[in-house]
Formats: sequence, C-alpha cells, structure tokens
Amino acid sequence: MAHDDLIDGYAEALFTVARAEDALPAVEDELFAFAKSLEQNTPLRESMTDAALPAENKKGVIDDVLGDRAHPLTVSLLGFVVDAGRAREIPRIVERLAELAAGEREHALAEVRAAVALSDEQRDRLAAALSAATGRTVDVKVVVDPSVVGGVVARVGDEVFDGSVASRLEDARQRLGSV
Repeated sequence: MAHDDLIDGYAEALFTVARAEDALPAVEDELFAFAKSLEQNTPLRESMTDAALPAENKKGVIDDVLGDRAHPLTVSLLGFVVDAGRAREIPRIVERLAELAAGEREHALAEVRAAVALSDEQRDRLAAALSAATGRTVDVKVVVDPSVVGGVVARVGDEVFDGSVASRLEDARQRLGSV
C-alpha cells in the first residue's frame, strides 16, 4: 500500500496514544471494526463524510454506534480524527494503524472476509494456515462480508488467498470446461 504522510501521521498518533494507554489490542480491533462498518454501511459512511454535518453530530453518530460497547479510548480517538476534519480518511488511517501494530509485533496483517463471524478456534486455524503459506506470523482481522457466499477470502499485503465457495466453483467450472 502506498503511504500518505497525512494518513501515516494520524495513524502513528492514534497508535502511540493507544499503546501509551496500554489499550492497543482492544482499541486496534474496535477501530478496525468501525472502519470496516464505514466501508460497508452506506448511511453510516454518508453521515461521517457529510461536509455539512458538524463534528459534534458525527461524534454523536460514533457514540450511537459504539457507545458503551467500545473502549472509551476508541471513541475518543475517533472523535479526535473527526475534530481534525478527517472522518473521510478513517478507513485508511485505521488500516495503517493496524499495519503499524502488526509491524511492532513483527507480524503481517491479514484482512479476512467471511460471510459470518469466525469463532476463536477458526480464527486461530486460519492464522496458522496463512502464517504457513506466507512464512510470516499473521494477525487476522475478520470482516463479515455477506457477499462472500461461503469460505473466506484473505489478503496479506499484496497476496490474496481466495478460499470462497464462488472461486472454488469457478475453478471447477473451468476444469470441467477444459475436459
């Protein structure tokens, strides 16, 4: 991913604060989930990127979405980004923050899309498989994406591992077509 100094600066600021507050793992996961919700939920994205909507209203939306379910620092950091007028960049900032956190742990970040939430056991098995496939320790972040009919699609850096039912059916169709 090409790096943008502005995005990097915000990501590093959020990363530094979350680490200093000893809340990095929880805050990183919550920020990542919120950023993915922004990408997938059109009304939420529109409310967060509407230039006419005051920052206070956007922070109210964040509070409505996360409320007491998230670490208070997660809500505060998102508020900081909104106050700075950078709500539109939240997904890119958070992705960079996740890369920084994975890098500090000397791990690679794997974004995994699945039709349903994965159990801890499934997530651990997937992390082990992706680690074996890439030769790097992998941190798995799961995004529930109903468009993935079954199985999972994982991205680790520039590598994509498509284990979805749709891709397996397409592979079978191509093999059968060449018989």
